[in-house]
Amino acid sequence: MARSDFVHLHTHTEYSMLDGAASNERLFAEVARQGMPAVAMTDHGNMFGAYEFFQIAKKYDGNENPLVKPIIGIEAYVAPSSRHSRKQEFWGRRRGDGGDPDVEGGKDVSGGGRYTHMTMWAKNPTGLHNLFTLSSLASYEGYYMKPRMDREIISQYNEGVIASTGCPSGEVQTRLRLGQFDEAVETAGAYQEIFGKDHYFCELMDHGVPIERQVRSDLLRLAKKIDAPLLLTNDSHYVNEDDADAHDSLLCVGVGRNKDDPNRFRFNGSGYYIKSSDEMRSLFPDMPEAADNTLALTEMIESYDDVFAHVDRMPQFDVPEGETQESWLRKKIAEGLDEKYGSNPPQEVLDRIDKELSVIEPLGFSSYFLVVSDICNSARAMGVPVGPGRGSAAGSMVAYLTGIIQVNPLEHGLLFERFLNPERVNPPDIDLDFDDRQRDKVIDYVTRKYGAEYTSQVNTFGKIKAKAAVKDANRILGYPFALGDKITKAMPPDVMGKGVPLSKIFDPEHPRYAEGTEFRQLVADNPDVAKVVETARGLEGLIRGTGVHACAFILSSAPLLDLVPMHRRDKDGMIIAGFAYPQLEEMGLMKMDFLGLRNLGIMDHCLKIIKENRGEEVDLNAVPLDDQNTYDMLSRGDTLGVFQLDGTAMRSLLRLMGPTGFDDIVAVLALYRPGPMGANAHILYAQRKNGREPIIPIHPELKEDLDEILAPTYHLIVYQEQIMSIARKLAGYTLGGADLLRRAMGKKKKHILEENFVPFQAGMRKNGYSDDAIQTLWDVMVPFAGYAFNKSHAAGYGLVSYWTAYLKANYPAEYGAALLTSVGDDKDKMALYLSDMRAQHIKVLPPDVNASSLEFTAVGEDIRFGLGAIRNVGASAVNDIIATRQEHGPAKDFFEFLDRVPLGVCNKRLIESLIKAGAFDSMGHSRRGLMAVYEQAVDAATELKRNEANGQDDLFGMGATDAPPELGVERVVPEEDWERRTKLSFEREMLSLYVSDHPLRGMESILEAERDVPLARLVSEDGPREGTVTVVGMVTQIVRRTTKNGDIWASVTIEDLDATFNVACFPKVYQRIEPLLATDAILKIRGRLRERDETVEMSASDVWLLDIRDNDSLPVTVQMHQTRCTRPVVEQLRAVLRNHPGPSEVHLRLLGDESVTAFKLADELKVANGQPLMADLKALLGPHCIPGRTS
Repeated sequence: MARSDFVHLHTHTEYSMLDGAASNERLFAEVARQGMPAVAMTDHGNMFGAYEFFQIAKKYDGNENPLVKPIIGIEAYVAPSSRHSRKQEFWGRRRGDGGDPDVEGGKDVSGGGRYTHMTMWAKNPTGLHNLFTLSSLASYEGYYMKPRMDREIISQYNEGVIASTGCPSGEVQTRLRLGQFDEAVETAGAYQEIFGKDHYFCELMDHGVPIERQVRSDLLRLAKKIDAPLLLTNDSHYVNEDDADAHDSLLCVGVGRNKDDPNRFRFNGSGYYIKSSDEMRSLFPDMPEAADNTLALTEMIESYDDVFAHVDRMPQFDVPEGETQESWLRKKIAEGLDEKYGSNPPQEVLDRIDKELSVIEPLGFSSYFLVVSDICNSARAMGVPVGPGRGSAAGSMVAYLTGIIQVNPLEHGLLFERFLNPERVNPPDIDLDFDDRQRDKVIDYVTRKYGAEYTSQVNTFGKIKAKAAVKDANRILGYPFALGDKITKAMPPDVMGKGVPLSKIFDPEHPRYAEGTEFRQLVADNPDVAKVVETARGLEGLIRGTGVHACAFILSSAPLLDLVPMHRRDKDGMIIAGFAYPQLEEMGLMKMDFLGLRNLGIMDHCLKIIKENRGEEVDLNAVPLDDQNTYDMLSRGDTLGVFQLDGTAMRSLLRLMGPTGFDDIVAVLALYRPGPMGANAHILYAQRKNGREPIIPIHPELKEDLDEILAPTYHLIVYQEQIMSIARKLAGYTLGGADLLRRAMGKKKKHILEENFVPFQAGMRKNGYSDDAIQTLWDVMVPFAGYAFNKSHAAGYGLVSYWTAYLKANYPAEYGAALLTSVGDDKDKMALYLSDMRAQHIKVLPPDVNASSLEFTAVGEDIRFGLGAIRNVGASAVNDIIATRQEHGPAKDFFEFLDRVPLGVCNKRLIESLIKAGAFDSMGHSRRGLMAVYEQAVDAATELKRNEANGQDDLFGMGATDAPPELGVERVVPEEDWERRTKLSFEREMLSLYVSDHPLRGMESILEAERDVPLARLVSEDGPREGTVTVVGMVTQIVRRTTKNGDIWASVTIEDLDATFNVACFPKVYQRIEPLLATDAILKIRGRLRERDETVEMSASDVWLLDIRDNDSLPVTVQMHQTRCTRPVVEQLRAVLRNHPGPSEVHLRLLGDESVTAFKLADELKVANGQPLMADLKALLGPHCIPGRTS
């Protein structure tokens, strides 16, 4: 290919967010196609794309692809005077000289008087570092709508930088446009002096825009006057000419305007793409030197390799004088040995330490362990709970002894080589879990300890995904929201957070092509949909903006400002590294993940509640791993709220498995994943463990040798470590080599598998195994290697699962209170957990001003609702109520309460909320009665408290006598109360759920009979995802909407005793059932389930109003198979019924193989028809003992 004689030097990539539409991949491909020798990136105000730009350029090295030299620069924003100024500045005599100054490209200073533009390029590594620093300081110090540099810091960091007069919004051209030629010359001369005469160009461009042409003659005159070389550029914002419309759409997304808005921001002129050399040179045929100088500038550019090369920048721990990183780590290990094993540690432990240090020390990783250990131990010292270990780090004895992890790797057979492989050296990567409520404390500590200049959080780049692109396109094209919603709902659902790209929905070769049938038909049938989708395809995949990584944190031995572009988030001052974390790691910076784990906070809170409620100090690290109560609970599947064990299917697996030891918990965490479940390994484990299926070895010849490795998992491969151990023992691999083999197997590429089979086969043959045994073992190992789980991670998280299960089994009220507090913002979860606690016979007491704390608390074996969960009741008011109660004791009535509390609590809205929530019920007042008197009482309290200085210290003027109230307020509350449903309606309004009772309580058997599936099953992660079901619930909310055609439909929220669910009633159904829709109506709904974006939606097809009276005496029907009707079972059933006396008859149905016999039981066995009874019946007779239940 002939080489081009032009280089594009003014190029915006997609990192000019919502302004540039050129991906780096497409940009390089087009430049290479045209034969251009180089290309620059000059993004607006940031250099976040520099690393990616440089790495992609490596593919264009003259071998497989043509050589394209990368030139890294920036189109900087420059403050009109000082970067510290926060005032709009205009250089014209009057602000109106240039039209609207708030519009980019106006006559005066752009950005509404906030900044001008300047194009700058890095000549060499020094120049690139200086541009990184300038862009960072622009954000740190100059942010005013945009990150702005100024002449002061540009002159300070000028070495190795090439610059130009910039685009029409540059300082020089702005002066020329205002007729200020002398000032323009002065500006250009100043910059020429800063950068050097050969490094400051006069930039020419032509897009047919008047503001370019009207200053051109003066710009050329200025260049001649200061003898500045000319430089021809094209303000490129996209790659190909036909990308113009997609770019215009991107601009609309950026400014939030419709495409047909005449006043929106748009690019005037045309040609903002990668033009050919001929196209560029034809713009200024009389000035060929302007194009030639693009080649001359390219020749100036040196390699940037040193900037992006990997350099070990792991921070060094501050060790005492005379110590090295290695010697100090050994001392910390010795301290851990003494603490864990005493003065005589086992030789096995000492050997393991020596082995690990033989890898850690030569590689220079001692400092890493010291830093991480310091973070973990300091967090604990601050009272921040730290996770016991996650990832492969749990396989390190050094990590265990230095307090990084709390799982003993030798006790659980965890391998160090899975963490640090001496045969494939990667820097260690330990992720840490902290209590999510206190994670910021740890980040603050690390920032202080290791220096703000050396630490930061990390950028993320949010790309416009397929469904978001459709919604954006729908909005900017001016279509109703309903159309975009209809389109996205027709698209294939996201799976594990990943959707199908728009182009792939039309690709018959794509594995999920069949799921796009409805979407493709919609596009074919509706021109508006086709237009939206075509527009969306131009937006999809582009960067929308930056964010902050949820857990990644960077530490460095050198100031980050000297290494990478940084920025300061304007809203909170957070300092963030500009590159994505994998790029930072590749440059040698230390990345750690500080993750927030809610369950650590739950456990910490639970331990505090235990101490307060029982006076016990529980140390989870000292809790034995063989607690029988815990394993009994796990075997029952009563694990709602237990870490990673609370899904419906997981609970079923636990019941099938019947865990009896910690190893079973580790195994269930490893097996409950798509790969093992697809191979039915989870069921096989449970069946083999309980002797329901025989334990079959992989090959008879191998049984004895594999027993040591596979016997604990019943000859199933469950863990990656088992694959490594098999390769070591049977084929003679080192553990490091075995880890490489495991990785190779996991890739599942035929040629890689064939290559690795050869040494595996040779090693086993050498040890005397037959080819049949070798092939059989290989065929089993290969698929398992792809989904066998990291045992180290499973063991670390298994400990959290065990601890949460232990607390729930042994301290149910305390754990329940902590659990409910943790889900205070999720009313569905709270309702689910409340129901579970009631099923465990834990009484949940309503909020009470005389007993409640801010959060949920345990009171004996009960749980008390927290006052902070009541709407309109803030933490400050609750703390005042508690402080008053602690000082004076419980108030005997409502009036004494008002008399005692501070003025801030005497707020009518707050008091009304407390009344409706039932927080005064313990005083014997009716809620309706309090509502009748509270306003007058609060007014009197407020007036008196404001005049306490006058000597009246009793609210109602009664003092120590029986004199009548001086303020005319009587201490009398009317006794009349609301009927049950009204009372509960107000309670739900204040607490977002029913606590003291539920309108459907007592109707359980009818609900069970009328529905296919309870709502809790639908909202669980492993509930049904498709098909037709019937549900029953009470309507709590109706949201009516209108389609594009003007038809009305409704989203109806229903709830039962356990959960809440939304049902869509589309127009045809809505027209038919609209009279039935009313808040508090109890509806039976049949409809179709469909999964969208990993959530289940239901559209109604039939709706009935259930005429269920609020009647506590409805009969209870119990059924069981006649083979279970034995004397012991009947006696147990009689005992259950007698434990729940009440007004409801009991009907018993005995199911035979061909007939059903019904009995009405004696009146002495009448029961209270409620959830506690249902729970006891199901515990005795199974979940199907109530007719109508099919789940």
